[in-house]
Amino acid sequence: MNHQTARHCHVFASGRGSLWLLLFIMILMFSCKQKTTRHYGFITLLGNDTISVESITKQGNSFKSDEVDRFPRVRVRHTVIDLYPNGSIKHLVMDIHTPSEPAKQRDRKVVADVTDSAVHLSKTDGTGTLKYNFPTGGALVVAHVEQMYSLYELYFAAAMKYRAASKTEAGNTVPLRQFYIDREFDHFPLGHATVRLSEDGRAAVNHDWLSGTGNAIMDSSFDMLSYSGANTTYKVEVRRLSSSPDVKSIASRFEDIEAKSGPVKALSVRDTVSAKIGDASFTIDYSRPLLRGRKLLGDVIPYERVWRTGANAATQFTLSAPIKLAGIAVPAGTYTLWTLPHPKGADLIVNKQSGQWGTEYNSSFNLGTAKMDSQQLSSPVEEFTMSIVPVDKQRGTLVIEWGSFRWTAPIEVK
Repeated sequence: MNHQTARHCHVFASGRGSLWLLLFIMILMFSCKQKTTRHYGFITLLGNDTISVESITKQGNSFKSDEVDRFPRVRVRHTVIDLYPNGSIKHLVMDIHTPSEPAKQRDRKVVADVTDSAVHLSKTDGTGTLKYNFPTGGALVVAHVEQMYSLYELYFAAAMKYRAASKTEAGNTVPLRQFYIDREFDHFPLGHATVRLSEDGRAAVNHDWLSGTGNAIMDSSFDMLSYSGANTTYKVEVRRLSSSPDVKSIASRFEDIEAKSGPVKALSVRDTVSAKIGDASFTIDYSRPLLRGRKLLGDVIPYERVWRTGANAATQFTLSAPIKLAGIAVPAGTYTLWTLPHPKGADLIVNKQSGQWGTEYNSSFNLGTAKMDSQQLSSPVEEFTMSIVPVDKQRGTLVIEWGSFRWTAPIEVK
């Protein structure tokens, strides 16, 4: 309340008059107490592709969100959340529309009520209602949706408020518990998250479904100014918008694209390559991320760090006969292929472990490491590509191409 409004409130309240005067006083007193309403949003980019857009209206400890994400399928969400003063979730209602789902599962309502000791969840669609009760152990509780960054803002804000309230009793590392919204997580109990805070407004988060560390910049009003997934397997960049975006029209466009092209099963499509050199058969099973206008080497693919050579699960390499691959003796069997990029070239790693996720590299299983030949491409390759090119009945070449780089390793069938 500014000084001018306060003066009017006092003058009118102290006077005597008619009913209209009393009514005017009541209106003024309500305006004196009314909380500020703020409108803003977030946009999430993966290279030059938009992954999610969100419009947020916030007032005190309550906010509403309209959001659309395509990670990979399109989902449109309307969410209302009430918070406890400490920043954790008190009550959440989320309506989710997933156009590519079967008719009875297309629309879903998730309701969460959080007490000091438990999270009470219900998830309802045309097939019925699922109900869960999860103990919290008295922890701060937040909600998890992979590409909904108002929820990430709540992670950081709750941690900041906890640290401010605890003062010297709490350090800069704050544990939280998270419950899951989307259908893929229905059989999981509460997860764990950890937020680490710096005095300069920087904050970092790790949680059960994030491989790596997400980094944000916060201000003193508990607003998330930006978020980066550069140090995670989700290489997204999140920008704060000072006004509310038109989520409805963006969602309509995303739905139209999905209706014409079909739902996307994964951002990085899984593919299989088969080849023969003489009597030897080869299969490569790998995921194919897209360039999306990004800088790859030294950025999306860091130097001097072992890379899964693709995305998602580790790249599987199966051969029916013993060979030499870049000089490494490889018996018949199934392996995983990894690479170690350098500013000048890259090393190929053949690992005896197979079937693991791409973040589960274990060097103790290495069969061998060898340098690959490296070339610059004149025309960039949009989709990560691996191939085996036969030369004759005993020789061939393993080729790895993406963006502007081309790595090759000779194959010799014994």
